[in-house]
Amino acid sequence: MRAAPTILHLDMDAFYASVEQASKPSLRGKAVIVGGLGPRGVVATASYEARRFGVHSAMPMAQARRLCPNGACLIPRFSLYRAVSDVVMALLRELSPLVEPLSLDEAFVDLEAGGTAFDAESALETGQRLRADILAATGLNASVGLAGSKMLAKVASEEAKPDGLLLIEPGTERALLAPMSVRTLPGVGPATGEHLRRAGITTVGELSEAGEDELVRMVGRSHGVGLYRMALGLDDRPVVAERDAKSVSVEDTFDVDLHDRVRIRNEVQRLADRCVHRLRDSGHSGRTIVLKVRRYDFSTLTRSETLRGPTDDPAVVREAAARLLEAVDTTGGVRLLGVGVTGLADYTQEDLFAQSMAAEAEAAAEAASAGEGGAIEPAGAAEAAGTGGAGGSGGPAGPGGPAEAPERAEPSDEPEPARERRWAAGSDVRHAVYGPGWVQGSGVGRVTVRFERPGSPPGRVRTFRVDDPELEPSDPLPLVGEPAAGQPAAGGPVPEEG
Repeated sequence: MRAAPTILHLDMDAFYASVEQASKPSLRGKAVIVGGLGPRGVVATASYEARRFGVHSAMPMAQARRLCPNGACLIPRFSLYRAVSDVVMALLRELSPLVEPLSLDEAFVDLEAGGTAFDAESALETGQRLRADILAATGLNASVGLAGSKMLAKVASEEAKPDGLLLIEPGTERALLAPMSVRTLPGVGPATGEHLRRAGITTVGELSEAGEDELVRMVGRSHGVGLYRMALGLDDRPVVAERDAKSVSVEDTFDVDLHDRVRIRNEVQRLADRCVHRLRDSGHSGRTIVLKVRRYDFSTLTRSETLRGPTDDPAVVREAAARLLEAVDTTGGVRLLGVGVTGLADYTQEDLFAQSMAAEAEAAAEAASAGEGGAIEPAGAAEAAGTGGAGGSGGPAGPGGPAEAPERAEPSDEPEPARERRWAAGSDVRHAVYGPGWVQGSGVGRVTVRFERPGSPPGRVRTFRVDDPELEPSDPLPLVGEPAAGQPAAGGPVPEEG
C-alpha cells in the first residue's frame, strides 16, 4: 500500500457501444447492443440505455432482443475499437511510462513513475485532466479511480461509473470497503460469493470480521489469505508495463451446426489465416498450433502440434491446423471452431521442413483444382465474430464475408450456385452516390443503409437491392482526426435523399 493515491485505473464506459454511438449519430442517447447477431450470438457490451432494460454482457442476444426490442443490435467492429484504444493508451503513456493495459478499454497507470502525482491533490488534477483529454480526443467518456493500490483503484473506478472520478484517500480504505458486497473484490465470482453467503458473509466488513483462519477453513489457504488481505484493503501488486501475451487465437461459433467436412476444413483454413494476421499484428511468432472443436453435444476437443521452431507463416499454420483436423471426429456436427498459436516468441526461426510441406500441399491443391476444373471461389460463410466468446474478432469486411482475403475452396465437380450478398447490421458501407454509411438491416433481397458519419447530424436512410453494384463494403471512418483515404472528412455534409 502506498501513502498517496498514485495508482490510477481507467475504464472506458460501455466502450464498444459508446464507440458505436459516437460513430453513428442517429444512435446517440439510444439503446445499443453489440455482439453476435445469429441465433447463438451473445452480447459483448450494451449501452447504459440498454442496460436499463436488463441487458448485460454475456447474455444471449435473443434474450437481449426480447428485453430491449427497440435496441439497435450491431456486429462488433474491432478494427475501430483498437484504433480508438490506441489513442487512449497513448494519452496514458504521456502521464507515465508504467502503463499496464488490461484490455482495449481498461488500464492501470503508476503516476509516481511519471513524476506527475505525489499527493492526493495532484493525483486528482491528473485524473480530471485525463478524462477531459480523452473526451476531446475521442468524444468518449471514461471513469477513473485513484488509490494507493491496484485493487482499490479498480474498486474506485467501478464506483465512479458512469463518467466519473473517485479518489480513495489512504487510511479510509476499510471504512469505504466495509459496506460493499463481497462480489466487489477481485476473484470473488458467483460460486465463491454464494459459498460465503451461505456462511452468512455478504459484505466486505463481514469478511474481515470472519478472520483469516475462518476464511482459510472455508475456501482454502491460498484463496482465504488473499480474501482476508483484500478485505483489509491490502494489495502490494506493482503496475507492470508489459504483459506478455501467452497465446493468440481466434474462434467462431456458427449459427447452424456444420456437418459438411469440406466446409469445416475451409473454415479451419480461414481461421488459421485470421490467427496469423493477429499474430503478426502483435509482433510475435509461435511454435505450437492449437485446434479447438466444439461438437453438437457441447463436448470440446483440443488438439495441438508443436513445430521445430516458431513461425508466423500462414501456409505453415494452415497445414498444421489441417493435420490436426484430420484427427478429429466431426460426425454429428460442429458448432464452434478455433485456431490458436502458443509458445510465442518475438522472432521467427522458420521450420523449413514444415514450410516445404505446406508449399507442396498448396501446389498439389492448385494442381488438383486446375486438373479437375474446380474454380477458385471465396468462402461464403458469414463471419460469426463475437457470437461465441472473446475469441471472436472483427466484423465482416464484406457482406457476410471475413475481414481477410477470400479462402480457396475445395475443388468440386458441381458448380456452386451464386450466393446472395449478405449485409450484417452495423457494418460499414459506401455508396457510389451517397457516400459512407452503415447497415441498419437487411432481408428479402433488400438492405437498408443510413448515410451518416462521425460528427454529422443524424443521417438519412435509403434501401437498396442486396446486389446493388454501387454499394460496397467499407472501412470504418475514424471518430476524430484525418479521414481514411478516399473518405469525406468527419462532420461534412450528409447527402440529401434523392
